[in-house]
Amino acid sequence: MLGLFTVSRTSDHPPPESPSSDEGQQDRAEEAPEDGERDVGDVAERGRDNKPKRRSRRLVLKAAGGLLAAGALGAAGYAIHDYRQRFGRDALRTIRDHRIQLPPGTPPMVVARGGTPARNARAAIARLGGMTPFVTPDDVVVVKPNIGWDSVPAQGANTHPDVVVEVVKACLDARAKRVIVTDCPVSEARKAFEQSGILRAASDAGAEVVLPEHSRYHTVRLSERLGSWSVLEPFVEATKIINVPIGKHHDFTGVTGGMKNWIGITTERRMSFHSDINRAIAELAALMRPTLTIIDASRVLMRNGPKGGNLADVKVFGALAAGVDPIALDAWACRLMDTPDEKLPDYLRFGEEMGLGKVDYRALQPVEIAAG
Repeated sequence: MLGLFTVSRTSDHPPPESPSSDEGQQDRAEEAPEDGERDVGDVAERGRDNKPKRRSRRLVLKAAGGLLAAGALGAAGYAIHDYRQRFGRDALRTIRDHRIQLPPGTPPMVVARGGTPARNARAAIARLGGMTPFVTPDDVVVVKPNIGWDSVPAQGANTHPDVVVEVVKACLDARAKRVIVTDCPVSEARKAFEQSGILRAASDAGAEVVLPEHSRYHTVRLSERLGSWSVLEPFVEATKIINVPIGKHHDFTGVTGGMKNWIGITTERRMSFHSDINRAIAELAALMRPTLTIIDASRVLMRNGPKGGNLADVKVFGALAAGVDPIALDAWACRLMDTPDEKLPDYLRFGEEMGLGKVDYRALQPVEIAAG
């Protein structure tokens, strides 16, 4: 069962590091526990009136400072216990293969054009046979948009909220047990979720929206080369995952779409992915293996990505692609942005070599539909 809870910032031991990167590191805002909650970092004691008092672990450790070595040893032991309680690092977890076998006659890729973001999403999902072939009543579905930035939809930095809403509704129509929307933004999480419009839109549509500071983390081995990392719990517990990125420019990889969207499964040390970014993207894609990928190309940031900010950098395409081949879908996004063959990101080739899909998306004979 997915165990979500509020994390208070009174602890001396923060969550896994937020990304320290060229994209900017943001401090997490303090949040007090709600009524009835007890922060796992708090220590209860009794005063002279024998009534319970609550003191933060920070104060307890300061009081214990005079005990020197003994106090330090006790504090260290408590810190390890507390960190493991919060972020689930006691046992190495695995992420399941979320892919499905398409029913006969279902196209592996659909491109919808000419409509609003919502109409394009509805039309593409309908042409795939609805969400029923992908989601069952027993499924815990995680919908993973790109919510990297505290930007509004017009700026083209995040997945359009209307696309997220249509995916959530389709999963609920398929009677999914739970539908969770989450991401680990680069910007401060609550600001990004709110500014993007996804927090309210997804909640109103019936999804559970999980901010990273409100979730446990579990240790997952990403790959032989990358080693073990703390991954947000919904990504570990999901039985189906639908990747809903936005296609846009990225200053490191040229184009970013579904495969690079998996960097948002963790808040920890993300800048280290960039030492070999294309290989890291392919290895993350091999780890996550989504049920379905839906690339939003409603408003595309053509330059100065991944954050952008200038509306002059955004081009309205009014398009969306959906399918089960993550390599082909990212290749489609690259073609949409006029990326020549010789400049296609290396992560596409690496992913194809790993057996994750085909760079030649046209070989899938994608079905084109007009949604306007």
